[in-house]
Amino acid sequence: MCEANAYLERDGNEELILENVDIIEPENGQVFIRNIFGEQKVVNSRIKRISLIDHKIILEEVN
Repeated sequence: MCEANAYLERDGNEELILENVDIIEPENGQVFIRNIFGEQKVVNSRIKRISLIDHKIILEEVN
C-alpha cells in the first residue's frame, strides 16, 4: 500500500492529523485530505513536503 500519514507542522513540531491518506487537494489556501476509510479534513495549510519513501505528508500551518 502507498498511503501516507499527514502531519501538521506547528512551532517546529509535527502533529499527526490523519493516517492512511490517499487524496490531497489544495483548495483556496487550504488543503483537503481524505484517507482510505473515508475520514476527511480541511486544514488551513499548504503542502511543505511529501516524502514517498517515508510515507509522510508535511503540511505547514498558514494563518
